[in-house]
Amino acid sequence: MAKAVKEASVRLGASPCELRTRSLTAFADGLKRHKEALFAANREDLARGSSLPAPILGRLKFDEHKLLDVIAGIRNLENLDDPTGKVLFERQLDEGLILSKVTCPIGVIGVIFESRPDALVQILSLCVKSGNGAILKGGSEAKNTNKALFDVLYEAGLSAGLPEYFAALVEDRAGIDELLHCHEDIDLLIPRGSNAFVRYIMENSRIPVMGHADGICHVYVDSDADPDMAVSVILDSKTQYPAACNAAETLLLHRQIAGQVMEKLRKADGPAVEYIEASSQEDFREYLDYKMTVKVVDDVDEAITHINRYGSHHTDCIVTRNETTAGRFQDLVDSAGVYWNASTRFADGFRYGFGAEVGISTGKMPPRGPVGLEGLVTYKYKLKGKGHLVGDYASGKRSFHFADLM
Repeated sequence: MAKAVKEASVRLGASPCELRTRSLTAFADGLKRHKEALFAANREDLARGSSLPAPILGRLKFDEHKLLDVIAGIRNLENLDDPTGKVLFERQLDEGLILSKVTCPIGVIGVIFESRPDALVQILSLCVKSGNGAILKGGSEAKNTNKALFDVLYEAGLSAGLPEYFAALVEDRAGIDELLHCHEDIDLLIPRGSNAFVRYIMENSRIPVMGHADGICHVYVDSDADPDMAVSVILDSKTQYPAACNAAETLLLHRQIAGQVMEKLRKADGPAVEYIEASSQEDFREYLDYKMTVKVVDDVDEAITHINRYGSHHTDCIVTRNETTAGRFQDLVDSAGVYWNASTRFADGFRYGFGAEVGISTGKMPPRGPVGLEGLVTYKYKLKGKGHLVGDYASGKRSFHFADLM
């Protein structure tokens, strides 16, 4: 399977952007046309997984709302520029010897994800638009939904003119271990799931891995914060969708404002949140539920130190009216997203205008943060000459005359 996708990825990467964009249109149309069958498959998964924790069931659900969301993401991708074939720089090395740095697809991307069938649509759409082959492995809890979604998208892609095996779906759990050893045919792995799951992928494959484990995001309320704004940012960060990796899990409160903010939080409308006073390092964790760890700090520096030590370098926010304090926080917090007076839930490829995202990367090496189209391309150097020989330069017969052309 991996070899077939690898061969097809070469043709896909060289295909015109018009074909790839036309395929996205076919994706959206196919999802709308077959939505009742998709919902029926999802109901089977929900019934089979009825004993799963509520946050997992929330991720597993694929309904009209999530359908509209993924179609909106596809429509956004349709309108974005082709990320491949862009000339990043062009340089003359000598007369008639021109070097160009040009973007190109990565090749074959393997994505292993848990719970969220809507992720399959986002991932495959991004891979097609960026000219990458895709091998997808979803969680067994969403087996029926994933198969139904993949079948619709695969047939739509073929009907639009994409090459056979432009994508593949791994359905059995045993296939994960085999997939991890396909280093000759898979160029990048993106795992999306629990900390233990991501660690397992990283430790058991020679394929480069991009992604993140936990999403331990923070909201820090500074002494100069507007208490009402703080409450609204906290609640949106925590309750708008608590099962997301960008939902806030830890609340840091400046000692001078802590009591006032907590009083307002307990009186606020909306879903009830359990605020857990931190007593040990184990309390700083990812809940994916209506729970939040609370810690009181003395100043912004203590908040920064805490976030850099206990956070997952995903997304962290400061609420304050003090521009200097906000600047210090944004400069010193070592996370992929560092926000000022804005909900952590904005950490999302669609909300960044990327169309969608294939995942969020919290590592230092790029891409970092929500990974959209630009994170799914690499580059190559193209050199055009007129019979130029290195020997001529080594002997002194010729010399370089560097000049940037763009």
